[in-house]
Amino acid sequence: MSDSLEKPSAIIFGGLNTFSRALAALLVPPQGDSLVSHLRIVDKFSVSPPTTYLGPEFPKVLARPEVEYRQANLTVPPAVASAFDPPTGKAPYTYVFDLTGEVNHDRGEVIAIKMTFTVSRNIALEAAKRSVKAYVRLQQPVYETSDKGPLDEKEDVKPVKTLDIWWHETLRMLASIENLNLVVLRVGFVYGPYVEFGLYALVITVASIYGYMKKPMKTIWGPGKEPVHTVHIDDVAGALWACAEWMRPLGRQQADAIAGEKIPFHNDKGKVKELAGTCSPDVQPVAPIFNLVDDSETTLAKGGSMITQFFGTTFEFYSSLETAMAKLKLEDLEEEINEHHVGTWTEMLQLSNPPITYTPLNAYMDKYSLSRHRLGYSNRKIKRIVGYQLKRPNFCQETIQEVVDKWKAEGSWPVLS
Repeated sequence: MSDSLEKPSAIIFGGLNTFSRALAALLVPPQGDSLVSHLRIVDKFSVSPPTTYLGPEFPKVLARPEVEYRQANLTVPPAVASAFDPPTGKAPYTYVFDLTGEVNHDRGEVIAIKMTFTVSRNIALEAAKRSVKAYVRLQQPVYETSDKGPLDEKEDVKPVKTLDIWWHETLRMLASIENLNLVVLRVGFVYGPYVEFGLYALVITVASIYGYMKKPMKTIWGPGKEPVHTVHIDDVAGALWACAEWMRPLGRQQADAIAGEKIPFHNDKGKVKELAGTCSPDVQPVAPIFNLVDDSETTLAKGGSMITQFFGTTFEFYSSLETAMAKLKLEDLEEEINEHHVGTWTEMLQLSNPPITYTPLNAYMDKYSLSRHRLGYSNRKIKRIVGYQLKRPNFCQETIQEVVDKWKAEGSWPVLS
């Protein structure tokens, strides 16, 4: 049997605007040997012409003969079923990576349910029917944890915002599907080259603005002890693959016995009752869950200081009086600071050598990004059970330098004298 035939095959659903580009580049690098015999990527976006940011490396991945991209509406079950049909002459898909889910907090509950719960259920039901060897679900940082230290997977972490609640409800639904070889990877706040989404991409961009203005970057959330744990995009891709490989020889029953965790109910019982496919509020389904963060144990104060120092400025907190007033008028604060952020970022792009007419990076801080975040995970379990070793264990100025350098090389970051 050839080496190609011995390799597993995989489908990545969703995530073109978040994690799937990095995962695809790991599975089928632009140069070198691939980890899979065939990779199909399925999402709502077009790649030719692109309707979302693709970065400089992903088109090279798409050019590889092992890779196929398919644009599809994943809210439609027949479209999902068709995506599972392997190419002629090839075996059924071995692994499914579910990176779907709404990430915009402003889009409302109906969209959150449709694009997160419904899409994931469509994929999972088909995956169970097709008996895929591993179904790896990526869980965005949609929880609030306490300040008492890094929490392991047994702790009851709680979703707070509407979108977060439906990400959690989706997890309960997936865990309740029989014969689904589910593994859940629960990540911290992601950063890294060509990561234009999420909290840290925004904070790095905004910190550069304050460095340019030679002013301190301030927040109302003092004293900054709350955890905001980080993870590099390379480790998200690496851990997704490691989880699939871990699950493959086990099957769900054995995987639950080794790494299963109960998933409590955190929703409105009336809303759940009205939606097909939900798990009963009285049931706590079990699934293998692994946290993924680096070893930095980043806090708001630690991360803010490190990032702002990189750009030659400082990270400070408003006074108690200023904080109290700002919390009462958060909308006014949002409008005021974004006038400075967006206007100055535009100025920096125009003054760049050469000037930048388009960048995927955004300097606008919405209510979500301005709100308090508290997410502190322990990563011991994935190291111990899966055997995963972090590629990028520390969030530091060297990793920020790499991020900025790659943005500059792409022409997406201002080059100022």
